Amino acid sequence: MKTLYLDCGMGAAGDMLTAALLELLPEPDIFMEKLNGIGLRHVSFEKTAATKCGITGTHMHVLVDGREESEILAEHDHAHDHHHDHDHEHHHDHEHDYHEHHHEHHHDYEHHSLASIKEIIDGLNVSEKVKGDILAVYQIVAEAEAHVHNREIHEIHFHEVGTLDAVADVAAVCLLMEQLSPEQVIASPVHVGSGTVHCAHGILPVPAPATAFILRDVPIYGGEIRGELCTPTGAALLKYFTNRFGKMPVMRTEAIGYGMGNKDFPVANCVRAMLGETDSQDSETMLELSVNIDDMTAEQLAYAMERIYEAGAVEVFTMPIGMKKSRPGTLLQAICSSDRREAVVEAFFRHTSTIGIRETETRRYVLKRQIREVKTSFGTVRVKYSEGYGVTRKKPEYEDLARIAREKGLSLAEVRETVMREIS
Repeated sequence: MKTLYLDCGMGAAGDMLTAALLELLPEPDIFMEKLNGIGLRHVSFEKTAATKCGITGTHMHVLVDGREESEILAEHDHAHDHHHDHDHEHHHDHEHDYHEHHHEHHHDYEHHSLASIKEIIDGLNVSEKVKGDILAVYQIVAEAEAHVHNREIHEIHFHEVGTLDAVADVAAVCLLMEQLSPEQVIASPVHVGSGTVHCAHGILPVPAPATAFILRDVPIYGGEIRGELCTPTGAALLKYFTNRFGKMPVMRTEAIGYGMGNKDFPVANCVRAMLGETDSQDSETMLELSVNIDDMTAEQLAYAMERIYEAGAVEVFTMPIGMKKSRPGTLLQAICSSDRREAVVEAFFRHTSTIGIRETETRRYVLKRQIREVKTSFGTVRVKYSEGYGVTRKKPEYEDLARIAREKGLSLAEVRETVMREIS
């Protein structure tokens, strides 16, 4: 099984995760060109080599109008004799992202609501899946900010510099995850640092309140390192993509990446990413969540299913059923891992009319899966190979077949038949 392991023993920030994942790619420069072409206005990405405690890795710079966020905020701090001593990379996207009163200090930049951030994401030159991932991660950050400040989520406003910086980090990691396509992501317990951090609202404990809220139910620890080692953006990315937190599994490592921060500590300030193969388990314990619905339209059910998928369900399906008083209804079921239970249950309650959910523990047997790019007469096509239990299967990706069919003016069946013949 293709597994990504993230060592967060020195915390995690969006730019560090980006740099670590970037080093896993065989041609990182090509990806950098792609990243700088996604259409995020005012933002550019640059990578440089960096060394921490004798280990060489990559540091990712996110520039807003040619400058890093820390430079812009440092000017503001100097102008107003207010010192923000943040012991992490260039991130200032936590507590003081939200403050309407800050607008007077930055006339060159606007503020963004979550709705306007959605518009930014919708305009990016990335796949719909990546757009959905970016929005889901940013939703986690926004919900944390709303909770910390006791506001409704639509009332939260983010300063543009911090917002563009955070959206850039999230977009980069989501693009890299799409490119790497791991079948599972495992992360170590997260080192959050210790001490206090200076924010626009005053001195706050580490982890900052927004980070602490995001990392609930995630194993975290402090330590002797004084400073903020995990940012809200990094926490949200880990919460969204990680299947489980724990020790490094037994794996055959194929690539290792180091994403470096700015600060120097007695230990290496970096995130380490390891990509490799783990043995597929014969079976895995899963949860089956189900509800009976008799008062939702087909469109409402379809929307709910999409949201439940986004929450982490691996399968979502419906069946027609008969309910009390002979009323026709729909059985809506979802399969998910135990670590996604809370998010999937929340999606059920938020997007369906149910007032109760049934849960059953079940087991799932899976084949080992791998997606490869195969050259055909139509060009490169992604093919999913599944094997195990004495069987091997090949299935071209639907999106690639549909694209070719549209471009060539052929039926989907014709394209599928030709591709299957050429890859067999």
